[in-house]
Amino acid sequence: MNKPLALIVDDEPDICELLAITLERMDIEADTCGDVATARNKLAKRDYDLCLTDMRLPDGDGLELVRWMQTKGLRTPVAVITAHGNVETAVKALKYGAFDFISKPVDLQDLRKLVDSALRLATTGNGDSKVSLTGESAALENVRRMIAKVARSQAPVFISGESGTGKELVARMIHEQGSRQDRPFVPVNCGAIPSELMESELFGHKKGAFTGAVSDKQGLFQSAEGGTLFLDEIADLPLHMQVKLLRVIQEKKVRPVGAADETALDVRILSASHKNLEALVKGSEFREDLYYRINVIELKVPPLRARGNDVFLLADQILRRLAGQMQMPAPTLDSRARDKLAAYGFPGNVRELENILERAVTLCENQLITADDILVKHGTADPKAAAAPDLGDQLENVEREAIVKALEATRYNKTAAAKKLGLTLRALRYRIEKLGIE
Repeated sequence: MNKPLALIVDDEPDICELLAITLERMDIEADTCGDVATARNKLAKRDYDLCLTDMRLPDGDGLELVRWMQTKGLRTPVAVITAHGNVETAVKALKYGAFDFISKPVDLQDLRKLVDSALRLATTGNGDSKVSLTGESAALENVRRMIAKVARSQAPVFISGESGTGKELVARMIHEQGSRQDRPFVPVNCGAIPSELMESELFGHKKGAFTGAVSDKQGLFQSAEGGTLFLDEIADLPLHMQVKLLRVIQEKKVRPVGAADETALDVRILSASHKNLEALVKGSEFREDLYYRINVIELKVPPLRARGNDVFLLADQILRRLAGQMQMPAPTLDSRARDKLAAYGFPGNVRELENILERAVTLCENQLITADDILVKHGTADPKAAAAPDLGDQLENVEREAIVKALEATRYNKTAAAKKLGLTLRALRYRIEKLGIE
């Protein structure tokens, strides 16, 4: 079996030699050159598994080489070597399509991690996911193409979109199609962690660091080591935590609460929010430097109302899943029910569709969902109206009332009540338990 082949582009012979020796110890064949023109020539003639390029070269810079590789459609992962602390250049390289970056002086342990990650793309970055997006619309196809593209990079990705569009699903697909797919995927809801516990939860703590710290605790960043950390609702991070997060991302190191030393970190950061981060930056509610650091690449998830007939594909999938959970035949939507779904704007997106159908399954008779079983708010959503209304309480009350009436009419004979509602006994028990009906 042939060894992997790497191209090193640097005009300093000592650097080239050091990098080549390091790669050869990893059983990787190294080819070297000292300028952009020679690098282009070599990349055009041979297939390389990895390219490492310095930023400053005699006839150009590393960014120029990265751009050229992208225009030629070369799938070789390319990493740039930047001056220490030059975050702006590193971010530019990632925007142009670089796989990753590493700072001078080159830390050989960091280099080995980068190389391992790049080489895994050839074997694990094959576009397969355990999870997938349901739909055939052009808007969703654009999302799939973007996922495949960003999965080949280590660049931070900000996933934007309204509530309920499936941003975490998109993050999981990016993880599973990339070189880190066999490493942890750790989702974190930033809005669900109390402010006073946030630093400990994210970065961990040492025993005795504060009252109640009876033992060392690993933080969520450390739990994601080698893999992906997904920071959902990142706009909810308080400003003092935004400062700490920025430093962790830039330095690739984390210091647990109460610890004297920092620990090196190898984690890819994906983040998401349904809020307009740019507007929050302008209002001084979100740090501008952090915004540009996490938003190297933005991936916009379309609302359900922009996905056309995807609503029916999703509805069929959701109904099959619900039927499986309730161990009953899958209900079908009649034509008027389908028309009602098609006309609705779904301000709560896919999550709202799931809630509507879950209630429709309970209310329908003989496994046929009619328009009367589809309980939605009147009118369609205004695309500019951001917040998705919570219809849960209203719809649950309607459902609870229907079940209680059936139980009262049958003197709490669940078998008779289930028949009256057009449900199986198992489905009725499932709904009674879920709704907390005594």
